[in-house]
Amino acid sequence: MSELNKTLELMQTRRSVREFKSDPIPEEILDQIVEAGTWAATGRNRQSPVIIKITNRELIGKLSRLNGEIMGTDSDPFYGAPVVLIVLADKTAPTYLYDGSLVMGNLMLAAHSLGVGSCWIHRAKEEFQLPEGKEILESLGIEGDYEGIGHCVLGYTEGEYPHTKPRKENWVYTIN
Repeated sequence: MSELNKTLELMQTRRSVREFKSDPIPEEILDQIVEAGTWAATGRNRQSPVIIKITNRELIGKLSRLNGEIMGTDSDPFYGAPVVLIVLADKTAPTYLYDGSLVMGNLMLAAHSLGVGSCWIHRAKEEFQLPEGKEILESLGIEGDYEGIGHCVLGYTEGEYPHTKPRKENWVYTIN
């Protein structure tokens, strides 16, 4: 199988995982996933996004509670994942939302290629508008007008990996 076909296969088989084992992900695997995020295309190569890698269980729990409050639930919106990668992007770049979204896509595909489950969890925008979110950015020295794009939760899949669903009709229209 050529590398191109392998890439296409990964795109076709990656699914959102919502049940994680508590097992830690080795640092060298996490680093590969994070690096893949840094290679995402960005408008005019501004590289507007930043990635925050969190393995600290206490902080993950705090963020999960905040995220759940925003969502209106007391369940864990991070599904017990042992790692949370937060993608934020500098709003001064006109393409910041797209840039951050491409980073999220790269993170999830890289995770899948390395046997790690992932899921995009929303509400990062609202989370980092709160004082608690701003405190996290300040503690890391992240200054500027950043907006939360998403949380990429990572972990080894508990149970069966989700199955691929058929693609919808009328997904693609062609003009010749």
